[in-house]
Amino acid sequence: MRRRTALLCTIALCAAALSSCSTPAPAPTPDRAALQREVTETERAFAKTMADRDHAAFTRFLSQETVFFSGPAPLRGKEAVAAWWKRFYDKPAAPFSWRPERVEVLDSGMLAISTGPVFDASGKPVASFMSIWRREAPGVWRIVFDKGCDCVDQ
Repeated sequence: MRRRTALLCTIALCAAALSSCSTPAPAPTPDRAALQREVTETERAFAKTMADRDHAAFTRFLSQETVFFSGPAPLRGKEAVAAWWKRFYDKPAAPFSWRPERVEVLDSGMLAISTGPVFDASGKPVASFMSIWRREAPGVWRIVFDKGCDCVDQ
């Protein structure tokens, strides 16, 4: 009898605990168009660091675990990428520029890709780029992968 009473009390306590738990509302679906605009503006601001000759600002767009395919081997980590890219910020004139032409964001709103042309100092298209962005904090996009191509989309 005691076991049955103890079992019934345990069941009653569990039922009470479960009934007080509310089922969380499903997460709202991210507005992909708004996120695409965010990433586009982030890529433009990233590119502006070159025009402004602001290496410190360039560095702030990098994820801690970023990987850039800039040299003979992939550059891994924010410090390695920042150190290698410093050379492009040392002279008064920007050696190149870029701009996003296409941005896509995952339905989860956590990753995005941006692509577009790269221009030489005179403004002639000479290459293209592809960057992968990750939303690392609410409203903060940081670049996790970057790769250029010595090809120009026709």
